[in-house]
Amino acid sequence: MKNLTLKQIAAAVNGTLYHGETCDDCKEIAGAVIDSRKVEKDYLFIAVKGERADGHDFANDIFDKGAMAMIAEREMDIEKPYILVKSTLQALKDLAAFYREQITAKVIGISGSVGKTSTKEMIAAALSPKYQVLKTEGNFNNEIGVPLTLLRIRDYHEVAVIEMGISDFEEMHRLSYMVKPDICVLTNIGLCHLENLGSRDGVLKAKTEMFDYASEDCLVVLNGDDDKLAGIDEVHGKKPIFYSMEHPADLTAEEVRTRGICGMSCSVIYTDYQTGTHRKLPLNIPVGGKHNVYNAMAAIAVGNLLGVSPQEMEQGIASLQSVGGRLHMIETGSYTIIDDCYNANPVSVKASLDVLDSADTRKVAILGDMFELGTEEKELHRMVGDYFKEKHIDAAILVGTLSENTYLAIKDSGVSTETYYYETLEDVLDYLDIMIKQGDTILVKASHSMHFEKIVEKLKS
Repeated sequence: MKNLTLKQIAAAVNGTLYHGETCDDCKEIAGAVIDSRKVEKDYLFIAVKGERADGHDFANDIFDKGAMAMIAEREMDIEKPYILVKSTLQALKDLAAFYREQITAKVIGISGSVGKTSTKEMIAAALSPKYQVLKTEGNFNNEIGVPLTLLRIRDYHEVAVIEMGISDFEEMHRLSYMVKPDICVLTNIGLCHLENLGSRDGVLKAKTEMFDYASEDCLVVLNGDDDKLAGIDEVHGKKPIFYSMEHPADLTAEEVRTRGICGMSCSVIYTDYQTGTHRKLPLNIPVGGKHNVYNAMAAIAVGNLLGVSPQEMEQGIASLQSVGGRLHMIETGSYTIIDDCYNANPVSVKASLDVLDSADTRKVAILGDMFELGTEEKELHRMVGDYFKEKHIDAAILVGTLSENTYLAIKDSGVSTETYYYETLEDVLDYLDIMIKQGDTILVKASHSMHFEKIVEKLKS
């Protein structure tokens, strides 16, 4: 890894190198990890103390695997190279920030209240026909996952697509300081993490902290149909690039059509950033929901800025694969499962219900609690229940203390939806078989800590 010798690392993390006299001063590490199972030859191991294990306890194991050195926050009784620091978590972030300065890949930072992961996947797909792309994997979008993602970038990567998730003020500052995005993408400002951020204005303030440490010549891509983002006139002296389905913008979508739960089609209208040519690009988006048209427009905006041809972007988006836990379609032979159980907030639940509503079978929504919504959490759960008046959902199964408010709102709305309520996940698992029918399309969605992946596994089995 470029400019990551042990002496350079020690300086970058404000640490002291022990037993480094036997090391080649010019030799660079081959990788950096916090999981001892992922250590390979010449890797740097960063010993983090977690809830289940303390990385310091694996010193012998990692050197047996060929590690070059480790970073530790306590003195180690070993005769191997290690760098002593006050905090290994801070060292991880300091190292990632230093390494970011060494890489030549274009870095795209993505955030927003809803759709970060889907947009990240869409952008990576649109860029992949032209570039070697690294993207955030899984839920590595926080103050541990982001630096680990940056440290996965190698010389052959031409673009890195980094998802950045926050729940409080100043978190985005810390992420952006490491990422220093060349292109910033914000998908929307919604009702998320209100316990800490208070209101949508607070969410806007926290999300736009991304701009403060972006590269000097960064370009910004925003959803023009979001009232909060639409009010941003400039960033670092430049006008943002807006995409929209409802207003005049730099990118717009026409001929938007649903293909049921299987996907969407549309045409994106934009001006070629390189040539100034006006283009109309037809797209087949292999994931359902109107919100994925917005995600596709964001991807076209980024691809256009990076010189990806219309044909390459069309090809890349058409090959998109859904991610487990995020509108992931699973055919079991008995049911179609829409696995969207990774996380939930009022906006994303409504979007998922829109996808479910497009199915041509009996439609079942299994919904659980949405957390971190602040003082209005009960009313926001009722709002989801009220949304059933606009849909044609055959059955709704609500699980969790807060979701009782959704259940009552559905019951009060007068819709014909069969409605069931269970207080715990264990209760619904016991009775799931009698509430679903052969051929159903079933949406499974809740906040991650509800562990609704157990419902998905039960349905699959």
